[in-house]
Amino acid sequence: MRAISQDEFGGPEVLREIDIPRPEPLPTEVLVRVVAAGINPVDAKTRAGGGVASILGEPPFILGWDVSGVVEEVGHGVHTLKPGDEVYGMPWFPRQAGGFAEYVTAPSRHFALKPTTVDHDAAAAVPLAALTAWQILHDAVHITAGQRVLIHAAAGGVGHFAVQFAKAAGAHVTGTASAAKHDWLRKIGADEVIDYRSTRFEDVTSDQDIVVDLIGGDNAVRSIQVTKPGGTVVAVPGGVSPELATAAEQRGVTAIPFLVEPDGRALTEIAALIDAGKVHVEVEQVFPLSEIKAAHERQESSRAQGKLVVHIAP
Repeated sequence: MRAISQDEFGGPEVLREIDIPRPEPLPTEVLVRVVAAGINPVDAKTRAGGGVASILGEPPFILGWDVSGVVEEVGHGVHTLKPGDEVYGMPWFPRQAGGFAEYVTAPSRHFALKPTTVDHDAAAAVPLAALTAWQILHDAVHITAGQRVLIHAAAGGVGHFAVQFAKAAGAHVTGTASAAKHDWLRKIGADEVIDYRSTRFEDVTSDQDIVVDLIGGDNAVRSIQVTKPGGTVVAVPGGVSPELATAAEQRGVTAIPFLVEPDGRALTEIAALIDAGKVHVEVEQVFPLSEIKAAHERQESSRAQGKLVVHIAP
């Protein structure tokens, strides 16, 4: 099968197409023919030596965790899926899944039946970003109706799902994004939007119960100022730095790190919301596998609205 590998850390130029044997499913695993794979910031960061490179180890390895495709084979003990099922998932994260390949194997419960109202390209844009938003809001901070939620980088992959999930939970949602994306964010559920390029968010918002920081660095520390005592700041990219921990303690705010994990049950709930028309999946661009380097370059630009996808099946 075709796959995209790398022999060293570096820029998009280190990515190369290889031909390797198709994997075989072990007991409780499924073999999935990948139709499309989503690309996420963690892919570009790991390719360059950051992200989860410390977990994967030294190259060579195959990146990619978001997949949408068709079950080809099932291993002994699989009862939830069968050959021919259209599925999507985020297998194995943060270990190697090898999503940028024609086939992947993983435990069956890392997958769920894909939403029926979207194609594989759109479904591949969902798992990692949507699970991150879902698990932050429902598992980490236990969002409730009436709370005030601030989402930084609200127009990005995780951000646009977080806006919609928070709104569906009955929260008042504020998002930061460039001005060109404000109308779209309001359309998908944001109550307020802040242009981070022209306005310091500390000057125009306050008393947030939850802040989802998808930027990192000083942005998370600054977010403490707008979080009410007893509230929570979720620091996604960089975790909780000493500076963030000190600022949070002084204000009486909880600051927590976050790492997403595979979750087939949550993906089933997310698929139901998509099929009910309550959650929109935003795909900015779909690249063929042969243009994987261009996809990484676009991902690193940090200007994408929603998600980028690589189409793999012929």
